[in-house]
Amino acid sequence: MKVLLFAQLEEIVGEREIEIKSEPMTVGQLKDVLLEKYPNLRSLDSTIVAVNEEYVKNDTQLKENDVVALIPPVSGG
Repeated sequence: MKVLLFAQLEEIVGEREIEIKSEPMTVGQLKDVLLEKYPNLRSLDSTIVAVNEEYVKNDTQLKENDVVALIPPVSGG
C-alpha cells in the first residue's frame, strides 16, 4: 500500500511517500509498523488518517492497493 506523509511526518521520515508491503492490516496496526520502522514518529496517535481520500479510524481494515494519507494535527493562530 502507498503511505503519503505530510508536514513534520515527511520531515521525520525524509520522504513524502513510502510503500508498505505486508498482509492486510488495520490503520492501528499500520501505525505500529511505522513506529517500529521510524521510532521518531511519536505523534501518530494524534494523526488524522485518510484512506483513498476518506477519513477513517484506527480499526479500519486496509487493503493492498489502498492509498493512506497521514496528516498531523495543525495549529495556527
